[in-house]
Amino acid sequence: MVPMRPLRAILILILFISIFQTGVSQQLNYITIFGSDWEKAQFYIEENNSWIKPAVNKYEIPYAVAVSVVFPELVRYSALRDKMEITMLKTLYRNLGDDYADFSIGFFQIKPSFAEKIRGEMQAFPGWRAKPVFKKRSAYKNDREYRGAIIADLENPKKEFNYIIAFLRICEKYFPLETADEGSRIKFLATAYNTGFWKSKDEIDKMSNMKFFNTKLFSTENYSYADVSLFWYKQYIQKKNKQ
Repeated sequence: MVPMRPLRAILILILFISIFQTGVSQQLNYITIFGSDWEKAQFYIEENNSWIKPAVNKYEIPYAVAVSVVFPELVRYSALRDKMEITMLKTLYRNLGDDYADFSIGFFQIKPSFAEKIRGEMQAFPGWRAKPVFKKRSAYKNDREYRGAIIADLENPKKEFNYIIAFLRICEKYFPLETADEGSRIKFLATAYNTGFWKSKDEIDKMSNMKFFNTKLFSTENYSYADVSLFWYKQYIQKKNKQ
């Protein structure tokens, strides 16, 4: 008969191993989950690095950070691009504004309301070199022309990417993340991009682990947008270190 104390130690060890194995098994492989949509998104990045890398370098934005933040949207776009019909939505937004139609546009899936907020912030951003990229609202004849310009920007990948660079600069201004570890920084920025940089830091932190990201038109299993971003980032760094 095994004495009580050693038996208790054995049971605790078995329980610890079981918990550890469960934790390991729950680490999701998003490459497998999203399959060909992940591959298409990765191919898009590699195919367009000729202008993506110079764009981030120009404004001293870390390449891996910028791509990781938007990568889940590229996966989603790859999954839905053949199913999206937004012609009517674009007309509604152009004529009536985001109160009537606010929808994701382009490879990086930016909404017009998000783009409008970026433009508004950048006009008040002291001395930033990308200011000329975004004309003042007053430079347009009317709201319809202004909204049309935003749609045109978001349908052009290079111009849409300017909003991502501006977003990252805005986050640098409003959210001091210098002391955060790289994983926490990626998750925070990804969540701010996905849910709104105008929210408070506490709100964004609370939402970072929420699971509302999917690539289907109808309700399916949801994932954490921030976790998908961080997964891509870790994969990229791991591959880079092996080179």
